[in-house]
Amino acid sequence: MLSAGLLLSFINKNDRLFAIAKNLDIFASLIRELDSYYVDEIDPDHLVSVGISAMLEELDPYTEFIPEENSDDFRLLTTGEYGGVGALIGNRTGVNMVLMPYKGFPAQAGGLRIGDEFLKVDTVDVRKKDTSEISRLLKGPANTPVFVQVKRGDDTISVNLIRRKIVISNVPYYGKIDDQTGYIKLTDFTTNAAADVRKAFLDLKQQGITRLVLDVRDNPGGILKEAVEIVNLFIPKGREVVRTIGKIESVNVVYKTTKSPVDKDIPIAVLINERSASAAEIVAGALQDYDRAVLIGRKTFGKGLVQTTVPLSYNSQVKVTTAKYYIPSGRCIQAIDYSKKDENGNSNSVPDSLRNEFKTKNGRIVLDGAGIEPDLKVDPKSFAPITYSLVARNLIFRYGNEFFRKTEQIAPPREFDIDDKLYKDFVAWLEDKEYDYTTYTEKSLEDLVKYAKREPYFDEIKSLIDELEKKVNHSKEQDLITHQSEIREALREELVSRYYYQEGVVEASLKNDAEIKEAIRVLANQNEIQKILTASVKR
Repeated sequence: MLSAGLLLSFINKNDRLFAIAKNLDIFASLIRELDSYYVDEIDPDHLVSVGISAMLEELDPYTEFIPEENSDDFRLLTTGEYGGVGALIGNRTGVNMVLMPYKGFPAQAGGLRIGDEFLKVDTVDVRKKDTSEISRLLKGPANTPVFVQVKRGDDTISVNLIRRKIVISNVPYYGKIDDQTGYIKLTDFTTNAAADVRKAFLDLKQQGITRLVLDVRDNPGGILKEAVEIVNLFIPKGREVVRTIGKIESVNVVYKTTKSPVDKDIPIAVLINERSASAAEIVAGALQDYDRAVLIGRKTFGKGLVQTTVPLSYNSQVKVTTAKYYIPSGRCIQAIDYSKKDENGNSNSVPDSLRNEFKTKNGRIVLDGAGIEPDLKVDPKSFAPITYSLVARNLIFRYGNEFFRKTEQIAPPREFDIDDKLYKDFVAWLEDKEYDYTTYTEKSLEDLVKYAKREPYFDEIKSLIDELEKKVNHSKEQDLITHQSEIREALREELVSRYYYQEGVVEASLKNDAEIKEAIRVLANQNEIQKILTASVKR
């Protein structure tokens, strides 16, 4: 005889199945009738796709429908592999162009450069095509030919390329920052992420490093298993790294380290920021919970949700949130509660009053509900409006293209600098270019004038405001001098990218990176590391 609880569960399940069947029938009937009666022709595929997207938007941003035609893009996101020419493309200055050829792959080997504007792919004129369409044309089975025609300055360049299986490394750069400090930049968690980090770390150990900086800033995450294996490089066998808890039993899993660590003693600093998410947060959070690393930077994104890909009919898929993950201290770092929405349908962050305290291995207090907080905070670098304008208007990018066409080579990434002669050339090149902007002081003054005009005494102070406006109105020439340090840095990284690609950009950025400087300082002081990783005792 069924218990009351089991009977109620059985009834509820049947009610839900009936509700699903009923609403699916209504939806199918609606599409059929619209196709028959609507005044204009409808596109059933498009209409259903819009309906599915709207439905999934009611859940969370990570549950998404993947139609058959998008399966290649999805495979790239999860595996880092695809058949193509090996180039990042995008729309800059209003046209589609090469943004970064990956070193060692057909695009770079065939001579394509940053800034090359697409004209044709095979026989297709792509000047008015979307970036996604050009990307689709460039991709294809490995060992097949593809013809590409581009515009470079005033020249038209034609190249015949052979597509290859493209495997993008999760570690675009690693190296020694100084004699004792190794650095690994981890940008993704696709297949082989752990193997990429392991290989880099072992090579650095062979070079004699005694401390390590692991950089997961701007890393959006990816495969959970890879995160577990990366933590295992530094944590003993048999330790819990993360557990997933969801509605169905099959997703409730405890992930533990399964191997002996490569190094369980080397001092580690992990760099994080507001764009470190998901698997990146698992790595940073687990190392923090075991007091194995010092976290430096800014609070992470706060994505504590796990997605599973479920196959659907007609080769489509749905990536659905099936669980939340909890790191070793027991905390879930999910920052937004998508199950509760306000009257406007918006999901909100977990309020501070509802965040719970947990403890690391050494008894340090850590909180849930809002990402991973660093042990040492480093504020983000701010830039002057003139620098934003030069970057946003693609002027530094365009100068980089012209410089590359005229200059055969430059010094290695860490040695190359923008000297006075080169900076003067850039300033002269800007003379007939439009890059006006509003400084922070000018914006504040605009607000002052707007509110002052509402006051009865405005006429009395107008002359003072006019005088102030004359004094604060910026001079672009002066700003190019005042803010030349940060402009030179942006220009330096742009030029380095032309000669040394993605790896060179990362290496060049190490020179003036505030978080890296802080990491080097802390790692060199074992007493400070111990102090940070030890719970404070209140007396």
